[in-house]
Amino acid sequence: QVQFVESGGGLVQPGGSLRLSCAVSGIIFRLNDMAWYRQTPGEQRERVAVTISGGSRNYADSVKGRFSISRDNTKNTVYLQMNNLKSEDTAVYYCNANPPFQQFWGQGTQVTVSS
Repeated sequence: QVQFVESGGGLVQPGGSLRLSCAVSGIIFRLNDMAWYRQTPGEQRERVAVTISGGSRNYADSVKGRFSISRDNTKNTVYLQMNNLKSEDTAVYYCNANPPFQQFWGQGTQVTVSS
């Protein structure tokens, strides 16, 4: 069974930092490109960061320079370090493969940026 379990979200003030983690099971992790996505109410889910299995990384323009995605193939885990958070980063964050396994989204982790 494919499973993505996100954690690490919370309430943080503007300018603060959070580190999200995602434990992955049911896929050959090291062979998959992995990504973080986020979604706000009434909006489509958007991809914010991708880590390619070969090592390169890509970011949405809105988070470039502030977010950093990484992966640990020994732990089947993908991370998202988020710095200098802004109110517009408030969303539920999900991890999945890229392209995503559409039928296997996790519960996500809520990130709220507010003073």
